[in-house]
Amino acid sequence: MAESFGVDAERYDRTRPHYPDDMVARIAAGSPGPDVLDVGCGTGIEARQFQSAGCKVLGVDPDERMADFARRDGLEVEVSTFETWEPAGRDFDAVVAGQAWHWVDPVAGAAKAARVLRPGGRLAVFWNAFQTPPDLGAAIAAVYRRIMPDAPIYQRMMSDADAYVSLSAKAADGIRQAGAFGEVEEWRFDWERPYTRDEWLDLVPTTGVHTRLPAATLQEVLAGVGAAVDAAGGGFTMRYTTVVVTAARGAS
Repeated sequence: MAESFGVDAERYDRTRPHYPDDMVARIAAGSPGPDVLDVGCGTGIEARQFQSAGCKVLGVDPDERMADFARRDGLEVEVSTFETWEPAGRDFDAVVAGQAWHWVDPVAGAAKAARVLRPGGRLAVFWNAFQTPPDLGAAIAAVYRRIMPDAPIYQRMMSDADAYVSLSAKAADGIRQAGAFGEVEEWRFDWERPYTRDEWLDLVPTTGVHTRLPAATLQEVLAGVGAAVDAAGGGFTMRYTTVVVTAARGAS
């Protein structure tokens, strides 16, 4: 599934939420220098944010389509999975991964990050977890129960906060097992974003299993979700929590 997101890279880049500027600034300030390796950089959403904060960013992504889109804005991207990527003697002040570290082996990935980080360099992996308003979440879950009964992840209330608790724990365990980092920290940034019906329906096809649905099934999902948002007033405010798992590489 990791390489299915490039099916519509332009939509992905247009609709996927960015990350809090406070998070970017804190990672940059907690790193010994400006050189950043962005693992699973996708279309360059977080890479552009780090560039705006004064960082020099190299991206790595397994999907040539996503990499090509990121290059349009001048981002340097190498196409590879992180585990097989060849650093060729290069090292970095920070290794980051936005919405991507769950595609990387948590122990091998942390060990690889340690090998390319300078002493004191920071590994920071992060995800945007969302919380739909409860009534709307229940209505959307009913749509998925009707159309996609074999996809249980979409049949509960529309919130993925619990899923990211598990992902964060796996990332933290992997960093600890790598044995090259100091204390693992978890940072959280709460924020909100309003969506119109059309804005949300534009984003849905870029997420999870939606990227691989037959066209007719996807249209049925979008029609049902759109009706649910219409019934809620035609728009809603999504609550996000950006969860960061981070640690600094030891001095030796």
